[in-house]
Amino acid sequence: MTNWRPAAGAQAARNRAKMMQRIRAYFEAADVLEVDTPALSPYSVSDTQIESFEIPSSLLSQRPMFLHTSPEFCMKRLLCAGYPDIFSICRVFRDGESGRRHQPEFTMIEWYRREFGLREIIDDTLNMIHAALTTSILAREPLQLDYRDCFLKSASVDPLTASVDELAHAAHADSDLRQSVGEERDDWLDLILATRVAPAFDQDRLTVLRHYPASQAALARLCPNDPSVADRFEIFFGPVELANGYVELTDAEEQSHRMHRDNEQRHRRGRRTRPYDTSFLAALESGLPACAGVAVGFERLQMIYERTDDIHDVITFSFEATE
Repeated sequence: MTNWRPAAGAQAARNRAKMMQRIRAYFEAADVLEVDTPALSPYSVSDTQIESFEIPSSLLSQRPMFLHTSPEFCMKRLLCAGYPDIFSICRVFRDGESGRRHQPEFTMIEWYRREFGLREIIDDTLNMIHAALTTSILAREPLQLDYRDCFLKSASVDPLTASVDELAHAAHADSDLRQSVGEERDDWLDLILATRVAPAFDQDRLTVLRHYPASQAALARLCPNDPSVADRFEIFFGPVELANGYVELTDAEEQSHRMHRDNEQRHRRGRRTRPYDTSFLAALESGLPACAGVAVGFERLQMIYERTDDIHDVITFSFEATE
């Protein structure tokens, strides 16, 4: 028999609505403008860690179209056009993501603050999370840690200099895992972060992980004081990632180079390459003001509020993969 019932009950919907109100109130108090951007685009992100849903062709276009994985590119075009600080709460789509903490369709909170540096955008994100949750579960002060220090402490490996062999050893990889992950350093870094570093974070407090390696700075500015790392951060509650943010790269030529590098990596990994977003690059050429941005998964926040580790407890209808 077909299970037609919703995944979560009415109380979860009430809690969701109140959280939305608190988030919007936070941005309104900070004079951040809410904006709307399209979900359908002829372009897709080249990021090697994100896969887009593709519509091969349609009555409107003979070329592929893509559901957006984030409103980022359109929001930056708004900033280039002179918009002030902005935020968006929207549905986004990512292929291949389904499980206890993931759904292929989910809600993203994304915002951009002009003239913010790394410290300011981290503080802003922590304040927004506290405003959204208003719960004693966040009573302990957040920890702010450097990416390299955490790898050295939890996995005894330097993420900036280690070879693939050294990273595989730190991941306790057997021959099957070594063959599966391959020869890309960033894939090994992501694996170690997920299996060795994040599980060591305090389970009942927020942890800010900052200064990711430059190789993981697809859209972030490199740190002016140390170009081996990026002005990028993520925020975790226990091992669960809540937020990803950075001081934005404003150089159109460098951004184009990074997109080309991403597609080269996609080709090496046997993945489909993606068309560059020429409208986004043209906007960068016109001038993106100095700014920082953040993306936060709304359902992840509500999972903390509801004290659950299963995303199905906070969404009305879930997607389950079928044969």
